[in-house]
Amino acid sequence: MKVCIIGASGKLGIYMVQHALDRGYTVVGVCREKSVGKLDAFKGRITILPGATNDRAVIQKAVDGCDGVLTVLVPWGAQHYATGTARAVLDFARPDARLIFSCGWHITQDGQDVYPSAFKMEETFARWFGKVTHILDIDDQVKACRQVFASPTRWTVVRGSDLAEGESQGLPVWSRHVGDPILASNLTHRVDYALFMVEALTNDDLIHEAPAIVGCRTPSALAHSTVV
Repeated sequence: MKVCIIGASGKLGIYMVQHALDRGYTVVGVCREKSVGKLDAFKGRITILPGATNDRAVIQKAVDGCDGVLTVLVPWGAQHYATGTARAVLDFARPDARLIFSCGWHITQDGQDVYPSAFKMEETFARWFGKVTHILDIDDQVKACRQVFASPTRWTVVRGSDLAEGESQGLPVWSRHVGDPILASNLTHRVDYALFMVEALTNDDLIHEAPAIVGCRTPSALAHSTVV
């Protein structure tokens, strides 16, 4: 399998590169030019295309011939970065390619997610902070995911809980709606978030799903492990 990882030099991206290589996949990575050095550990093992992830020409070249595309949707800046990235992937990836996107729990597919008040306050602050500093644009990330949800492509949008570093605990568990009991612990090791992304490439049950994930060894996952 040939896989493109968009945002390969980030914390999540580096883990995805390693998981993909562990499976024997051919990997093409896209990252900003100034971040190429973060991928030095994979020299000679992956192809790197430097450039902004919303650069349509870079994405068109990167996804050419790929069976799967793993995309980290980041709400950077105020220049429609997430929507530009998602649009380029949707436009240029092969029609039969598996497209896996990452985002946070604040994204909702059907409006049935139930968020605690503290989570809502954090989201409100993030929006305010973004408008004041122009560092983040949460609404653009929401719009990017809506583009994906409306697409006829073979997509999956993986919605991550709070993330922590640490050794792998195994493949995270998931549910369709934030607020479901299995997700209550709200914590996933980043290496396992990446594992779920890579595993989703070959899991057709996740096509047109927006799974919200949590670590498989968290208290809520252990208590409700039969709930999906």
